[in-house]
This record gives sequence, C-alpha cells and structure tokens, in this order.
Amino acid sequence: MNFKHLRYFWTVAKAGGVMRASEQLHTTPQTLSGQIKQLEAWLGHDLFRKRGRGLELTSEGRVALGYAEQIFALGNDLENSIRLSRGQEKPLEFRVGVADSIAKSVAYHLLEPALGMPQQVHMTCHEGKFPELIAQLSLHKLDLVLADEPVSKKIGVKAFNHPLGTSGMSFLCAPALRSHLQGNFPQCLHGAPMLIQGPMSSVRQQLDHWFNKHQLQPRIVGEFDDSALMNAFGREGRGIFTSPTVLDDETTAQFGVEVIGRSTELVEEFFAISVERRITHPCVVAITRAAKADLFAR
Repeated sequence: MNFKHLRYFWTVAKAGGVMRASEQLHTTPQTLSGQIKQLEAWLGHDLFRKRGRGLELTSEGRVALGYAEQIFALGNDLENSIRLSRGQEKPLEFRVGVADSIAKSVAYHLLEPALGMPQQVHMTCHEGKFPELIAQLSLHKLDLVLADEPVSKKIGVKAFNHPLGTSGMSFLCAPALRSHLQGNFPQCLHGAPMLIQGPMSSVRQQLDHWFNKHQLQPRIVGEFDDSALMNAFGREGRGIFTSPTVLDDETTAQFGVEVIGRSTELVEEFFAISVERRITHPCVVAITRAAKADLFAR
C-alpha cells in the first residue's frame, strides 16, 4: 500500500472535501483526486460517493478511515517514543497494571514513589481484572501488576510475588448513620445497612467468614467491584463500608465519615507481581522500598 495515498484519503475524509483538503496539503484538487483514485483501485472499492456538492464515505470508506486513524496514531506514538530533541533524556517507561479490587487511594500511595525518582519517568497505568492483568504481564506488555492477592502457580504463568505489606480493615460510616446504630462494635453491624466488595474479592470472602464467626447478619444493600464507588455511597450514608486501616486518616478526612470499629482478623494483603525474581526495574524498586518503609510501617 502507498501510505501517501492513504494520508491523502484520511485528510479528505477529515476535511470533508477535496478542495479544503488540497489547501491543507498544499496540492491541487486534481492531484488529490488522482491519488485517491489510485488507492480505490488498489483496494478494489470506492471510498467516497458524491452527496450534493460534497462527498460522503461509503461503507468501505468508513472501514478504511478507522484503520487509517489507528495507523497514523501509531505513527505519532512511534515518533513521540523514539524521536527526542538534542540533549533530551529519554524517559524511563513504566507500564503497570492495577487490579480493580485495590482501593484507589492505596494504588496512589503505592505508585507515587515511582514518579518521585530523580530520573524522568513515563508511567502508563491500566486497571482491570486480576487474571487479565497477569496475562498481559506474561506477554511482557506490563512491567508490574499491583494486586491484593498473590499469583498462583496453578495459573501456569512464570511470575513472582513480591509482598508489599498488609493492613487490617476498618468499618466506617457517615455520622448520620452511626447515630442509628444499636450497641457496640461489632454487634452494631447486625441488621445494619452494609456496602461490601463483590463476590470475587479476597476481602469479600474474609468478610463472609467473619460475619458467620461473629453471628452477624448485616443488611447488604450494595455490592461493588469498584471501591471508589462503594466509598461514594458510604459517604452519602447509604451503608457501612470497609477500608484498609492504613488509610483511616485519609478516608475519614476525604469522605467525612467515622471509624466505628476495626478488625485485625480481616487482613488485606498487597503484592507487586513481576516476571523478575530479583527486582531490577528502578520504579518497582522504589515502590517496594517505599511500601515497606512508609505506607505499611505505620
């Protein structure tokens, strides 16, 4: 394929007509039309049809435009990634996946040290389900996965768990809701409205066992895969919710809620998962050191 012809087609499609595109490309409308005809002949389909005084894309033209958008976007990415100004230092690429079960505040505190390094860093964060992120890690599309569970040997992926730390769990709610709770913690949870993590969360499994152990039956009003959304409902007084104890000060200040009790029986673990047995990526080194020395040392 002649990508010059594709560029001409893309410009005409974006400009909405040959005349306007020819002005942008500093060429004649006749030359532009001829180049597009050659592209159409090569593809075996018309890409435009006349509509009044203008042009509109055919169905094949819309498909071609979608591919052209991706091709030129990748070209820009290539240029931005490799081409540097004279004397400019190439930033260190850091691609990290964050399991969607991890609280956003925890993820921020874990990742922040990577951007505090003396070296310039270009960090790309992807949020998703744990198995999907591990698959991306195995294909070397990610440098690191942050999760609240270790990768199992049963998965068949060669990856290594680097423990970052653990935290007990706190139970929080809005002041208006707390005034209606009966009894002391944890008995006050019995029959109270509760916002909890989704069934696939490691914390949810612990919660179910903990409720049974203490013979508690809270009224489940919402289940959430996204902890930020759960916290937002908790802030509005829709129910009691849980959060890692290491974030108590931040959570109470941010959402205007109160801690009604804590449990060290409920433990959330955090792991940095990489394909390296011995961590060498500077960003991963910074993250693991800060987590152990600061966040989980509180």
